[in-house]
Amino acid sequence: MQALTSYPHMLHGCDYNPEQWLNRPDILAQDIEQMKQANINCVSVGIFSWSSLEPREGDYQLDWLANIINKLYANGIYTVLATPSGAKPSWMAKKYPEIRRVSAERVRDLQGGRHNHCYTSPVYREKVRQINTKLAERFADHPAVILWHVSNEIQGECHCDLCQAAFREWLKKRYGSLDELNLAWWTTFWSHTYSDWDEIESPSPIGEPCIHGLTLDWKRFCTAQTRSFFENEIAPLKAANPDIPVTANFMGFYDGINYWELAKSLDVISWDSYPNWHTQPDGDETYNAFWADAFSDMCRSMLGKPFLLMENTPSQTNWMEVCRPKTWGFLRLTSIANLAHGADSIQYFQWRQSRGCAEKFHGAVMTHANRTDTRVFREVSGVGAMLKKLDGLCGAKTTANIAILYDLESHWAVNDAKGPRNGSIGDNDLMLRMYLPFWKAGYAVDFVNSEMDFSGCHLLLVPMLYMLRADVAKRIRDYVKQGGTVLLTLHTGLVDEHDLCYMGDTPAEGLAELAGIRFLETDPLYENQHETMRIVKAPFPLAESYKLERLCERVAAEGAEVLAVYEHDNPCMPDDLPCLTRSSFGRGTAYYLGAFAEDRFFSDFLISLAERLGIQPAIDTTFPHGVVAAARTGADGTKYYFVMNWTREQKSVNLPHPLKDFETGKVYQNKLPLGPYGAKILI
Repeated sequence: MQALTSYPHMLHGCDYNPEQWLNRPDILAQDIEQMKQANINCVSVGIFSWSSLEPREGDYQLDWLANIINKLYANGIYTVLATPSGAKPSWMAKKYPEIRRVSAERVRDLQGGRHNHCYTSPVYREKVRQINTKLAERFADHPAVILWHVSNEIQGECHCDLCQAAFREWLKKRYGSLDELNLAWWTTFWSHTYSDWDEIESPSPIGEPCIHGLTLDWKRFCTAQTRSFFENEIAPLKAANPDIPVTANFMGFYDGINYWELAKSLDVISWDSYPNWHTQPDGDETYNAFWADAFSDMCRSMLGKPFLLMENTPSQTNWMEVCRPKTWGFLRLTSIANLAHGADSIQYFQWRQSRGCAEKFHGAVMTHANRTDTRVFREVSGVGAMLKKLDGLCGAKTTANIAILYDLESHWAVNDAKGPRNGSIGDNDLMLRMYLPFWKAGYAVDFVNSEMDFSGCHLLLVPMLYMLRADVAKRIRDYVKQGGTVLLTLHTGLVDEHDLCYMGDTPAEGLAELAGIRFLETDPLYENQHETMRIVKAPFPLAESYKLERLCERVAAEGAEVLAVYEHDNPCMPDDLPCLTRSSFGRGTAYYLGAFAEDRFFSDFLISLAERLGIQPAIDTTFPHGVVAAARTGADGTKYYFVMNWTREQKSVNLPHPLKDFETGKVYQNKLPLGPYGAKILI
């Protein structure tokens, strides 16, 4: 399924801010010709244009925008039309102070910056509805408009009186009575029982920070309120033309709201990719690359179809501590990597550098010099030329037989748990540590949340599912019983959906029985401490031992086969406590890892497990360090292979079968050479 069925082509575009240049018609005239030279076929317009679209209340000035869209379309450039709600105009903030956010310290913001509006305010919702209605009436049937870009990098929360009242109403619907709420939040602790709904306030550093059920429900409410605001925003757009899809650009592993919930209101997932490139003296970009590719895979997984790369920089990112530009040829590499992991677009922030304010030195296709003979312009043009040849890739599928269960609500809860480690529990690190070996070896990975179906995957990984719902536990048990293979890990199944500890053996809700183990205690380690896991029965080739860090669980084997034990220097600690176990359950198998193991263990164990399960990588070969591969299959059955070198060293890959360079037609029989930061698309 394509990201955009209305425009079945790979998108090559950028954020375009013509309102900054309305007093420079010469610049605007140049833009279109230069975009054509850069092989740009779409632009995002209107993202922060509210004060130009409505300079005074009720005075809508849309002609300039229509003129821009018409001229772009006449030159073959389509429009991703944004709604301007991410940055409210100053006149509105002054006239309607209730729309300005209130912080957790209960201080109302001044006007300034962006993303500083209240999602609850009826006034702001109505103002957004009005401006979006005007935009929809004018442009919803314009042939140039192929996508609504709703707001921009939605984020943040508000603690004003309106939000407090809405939070209480949300809680009433969730719990029905104060008795149920007090029980779910365990408020008898420290005598914090609520006797009236009006006593409930959102978490605050100057108020209540210690009721974990309150903190968890506040985050859920903020997600629900953000999604409600979003639904209000898109209603006039969909009413005018339901066929134009809507998107909202995500920000990597941002956890302020639950993107999985917001995705339910989207037609297309998009995200803004800004890894901190070029920080290592040896030029090895492997870590940054795998982090970015992991979130790309998550975006692809959320709706089960390709996503759009809405923003990346063609050169430097101006808000990094050190703002290094992408080095020679690196833009092509990152572009191909995004395509490899499911992107149907390569888009930049931004087309032209601003002359002033916060992003005047952020990278852009056109710099202040206003020249097209720059390295960046040539490289952008080259990416566009490549994308023109790749229409067959548009909508191409990624087939993954491996799934990682990622539950953001569990992430919220475990990082607020007050023990066994505070500030560095590392649940996301564990997730990425489990993803890394598959990425290096070229295996496709899907991400699923607790609501999604994972029954079709061959291997399910469950990294630190601290908060476990009974229905999720049942689905995991059923999955294994019917023949699936699962790897459960430490710190799983300790609390329910209210962040209340389970009474009885854990992992709870039958997962202890599934794994054939029983949790005893957790031993958290300091940053400079390590323990050792010794393999006593290898199910496939493994090293003799592996280093452990952060958390070590002591468990008892109750039916499980012990594959590895802890090995201690401490004479007071027994050496035979299980660390890695295997248990048969129905027709399937459950592994349990009780410690935070080093990368080498996950590489050895998970790749061997995948091979045993018959899961195939994109290219069945051994890759040198820093070289990775991925694959997508087009609608016509063509399989596209992507091979990327994330080092600045010359590399070579042994090919198991001949592959042809998609761009040059050259056939590689046995070896594929890759230059520094080189990348190739093969068929």
